[in-house]
Parts: sequence; C-alpha cells; structure tokens
Amino acid sequence: MSETQTAPFDESPFWRFSLRFYARSKVSAACLALQDAAGVDVNLLLFLLFLSEHQRSVEVRDIARLDAGVSAWREEVVKRLRDLRRALKPGIAEIPGTVSETFRGQIKRLELESERIEQAALERFCAQTIGSAAPSRVAAAEANFAAYEMQLGRSFPAEARGVLLSAFAEFGSHHPIA
Repeated sequence: MSETQTAPFDESPFWRFSLRFYARSKVSAACLALQDAAGVDVNLLLFLLFLSEHQRSVEVRDIARLDAGVSAWREEVVKRLRDLRRALKPGIAEIPGTVSETFRGQIKRLELESERIEQAALERFCAQTIGSAAPSRVAAAEANFAAYEMQLGRSFPAEARGVLLSAFAEFGSHHPIA
C-alpha cells in the first residue's frame, strides 16, 4: 500500500486506517504471511480491525456475509493481478529486465487499485451497524480474529497473529478514530 492515492478513496476512513496501520513496523510482513500461509484476505482482515477500532465484534456469519460481498472481485481481479505481478518478478525470458520491471510496476498499481475497490465494497457495510458492541477495541480485535479463523477453518500462524494484535493494541493510542 502507498500513500499516493486520489479521491474518492482518500476520503474513506477505512482506506486511511488501512494505510496508517499497514505502514507500521512488521504489519505488512505479518499480513502477507497470513495471506500466503492461511488464505487470509488482507483487505477483509483490515476491515475486521477497522471494525475493532469502532469496538465492533463480529461473528462467523458476519464474516461470511462480508466475504461473499467481495469474493468474486478478489478471486477474479485482485488475485489474478497479484499472481501476474509475482510471476513477473524474476523477469520473463528474453524481455529486458528494465522493461519487465516497468510493466510489473504498472501491474502493481492496478493491483493496489483493485484492493481499493474491494475495500470500498467492504466499507459499504457500516462499521457502526455490523456486529455487536465489544468491551474494548482490543477485545473486539481478538474476537474478530477468532471468528475469521473459524470462518476459514484454520488458525492463523501464531507469530503473525501476535504481531498484528500487538501492533493494533499500540496503534490506537497514536491514531484515534478519524
């Protein structure tokens, strides 16, 4: 994720939250580890943390509903762009590395745009009405992670889970909800 964004996404509280949180130390690596090892949709995970910022705790059925709202876009667009970008990383046959890398950069920008579109779809679910009130933002994050693990049918790798929950706990004291 990058901060070189344009409207209307700059206006999105969820997008701003995602950029600030994802930029924290070790967060991007932990998110990618969960994506690759546990099949986590990072945008959905970030939305669950965004809900946690609002002290909203969700259940498995809520996550299933959120996932259903973005799964086709994620599978048909986001993942395909990600796979193409990753395939271009080592270069392709006789195409000069500089040409391949420039093209890869364009794919990366499209991939980021596809993630912003997915986030906009997720944000249509109002953070104030989905789920139920939690006693604290950290309790909501822990509950939301547990529900997402149940929905996926697998546990998150402990190290990545711990990094994200620790970063989230510390994050709130520096970035109040805007």
